Amino acid sequence: MRKNMPALLAAIAVTAGVTGCGAGTPKTAKQSPAIAEPSQVASAQFAAPAATGPQPSAITYDPALIPSTATGTVAVASADNKTKVTLAMKGLPANHQYGAHVHTKQCGAQPADSGPHYQDKKDPVTPSTDPVYANAKNEVWLDFTTDAQGNASAASTVDWAFRHGEANSVVIHAMHTAIEQGKAGTAGNRLACITAALGG
Repeated sequence: MRKNMPALLAAIAVTAGVTGCGAGTPKTAKQSPAIAEPSQVASAQFAAPAATGPQPSAITYDPALIPSTATGTVAVASADNKTKVTLAMKGLPANHQYGAHVHTKQCGAQPADSGPHYQDKKDPVTPSTDPVYANAKNEVWLDFTTDAQGNASAASTVDWAFRHGEANSVVIHAMHTAIEQGKAGTAGNRLACITAALGG
């Protein structure tokens, strides 16, 4: 027994050392960098489209649902091949549902001037109503419902980055976005548009 005592004491010392290490702060796995707070790329009060020449930064095509006293702010951030877009609206009718998406072109005098939805993987068919392409992972959907004061905010984070120069506006629609086959991505009339260069 006495011959084995040194070995036994050594084993106890090693065990105590392992226990002591475990009592410290555990190591955490290395995490991917988080997306920073989005930076504002557009903020404006809505106005009627101009008859000629340059258009306002924020256009209302339906003053009853998007009054000229309302404002819209768009912000974007990207990191680690992820993108976050936020939309803040103020001064709209209270407790009302709207759809909203990122579109490919700048706002124009006509609602259709902003082009189709921006898609990471482009649908070969236009207009795109196939849920394989028209969905909240392949597009940026920012649907919202206003509060009692007529204000709202929305955010969308996707696992890709905008292609340079191909995402240029956020369009506000008349209703929340449909998801079923043949109607996916549709959200009623285009009520308003905010020009915002989201892809750099």
